[in-house]
Amino acid sequence: MRRAGLGEGVPPGNYGNYGYPNSGYSACEEENERLTESLRNKVTAIKSLSIEIGHEVKHQNKLLAEMDSEFDSTTGFLGKTMGKLKILSRGSQTKLLCYMMLFSLFVFFVIYWIIKLR
Repeated sequence: MRRAGLGEGVPPGNYGNYGYPNSGYSACEEENERLTESLRNKVTAIKSLSIEIGHEVKHQNKLLAEMDSEFDSTTGFLGKTMGKLKILSRGSQTKLLCYMMLFSLFVFFVIYWIIKLR
């Protein structure tokens, strides 16, 4: 029994694609080209997305560094304020109580005056 050789049944001279008949191989090649182009587009999209993510990360790191410096300055300011409060609390309690009473009386008279003018 004789086996069919490569390309039997196809007219001579139509084996331009590595010895395969044009009909089957070119369809596979076209499909591969289409899939390759689709993959290339996806890789390009992922590349641009990763570049944008990199820019966003740099921007966020800059904002975090600025926030860190602001928190450091606020911590220093708060520390100074707490120090002043400690000094104030060590002072005479009667002086502080007198100031609070005078302030309360002042607020009371202002509210009384506003109500009376209505």
